Amino acid sequence: MADRKPLRKTLPITTLFIDVGGVLLTNGWDHLARKRAARHFKLDWAEMDQRHRLVFETHEEGKLSFEEYLGWVVFYEKRTFTRNQFRDFMFAQSKPFSRMLDLVAQLKAEHRLKIVVISNESRAVNAYRVRTFELDRLVDTFISSCFVQMRKPDIEIFRLALDLAQTAPAQALFIDNTPMFVQIAVGLGMRSIHHADFESTRSELAAVGLHTSDAT
Repeated sequence: MADRKPLRKTLPITTLFIDVGGVLLTNGWDHLARKRAARHFKLDWAEMDQRHRLVFETHEEGKLSFEEYLGWVVFYEKRTFTRNQFRDFMFAQSKPFSRMLDLVAQLKAEHRLKIVVISNESRAVNAYRVRTFELDRLVDTFISSCFVQMRKPDIEIFRLALDLAQTAPAQALFIDNTPMFVQIAVGLGMRSIHHADFESTRSELAAVGLHTSDAT
């Protein structure tokens, strides 16, 4: 009889790596939010979008300040509104996904998980969202592009997150609403969930042993 290979024991998940925009909160400053801003402030959408695309990666990597971003994308000519009015409109686009926030809080408490954010966000938007939605009470570590000067899909941001969390890929679970980013995490050996909605993500979490006592 041929020798049987020993079954590889699945290690318990100790760290939940999670995106913010599209998972815990709405996207902070995506094309839909920018279109709303263009309509509200009567801006030329095509020109605004073109200028945004030229600088947004640099801005999200923390190499272009918020004021510089506004200067290049909106206030390169005289406007009938102020920078503060535009900033307030930008920030107001962020809304919470309360059920997801509550679910992650439950998972953290019941399974003693570390919670690590991996997100592409500019410093100003990131700071507003952390402060307004008290994300720092939930999240242990923020690997935000504006802090580490790299963005998803750069594989190095995932490696950095694992290193800073001191978590082996086999004990990590990654949740993101972008399929490519999920695939990158899987390639590193992380269990991953492509987030589409609350119910499907909760079911997939339960399937890997991360149940909650409250159905939420």
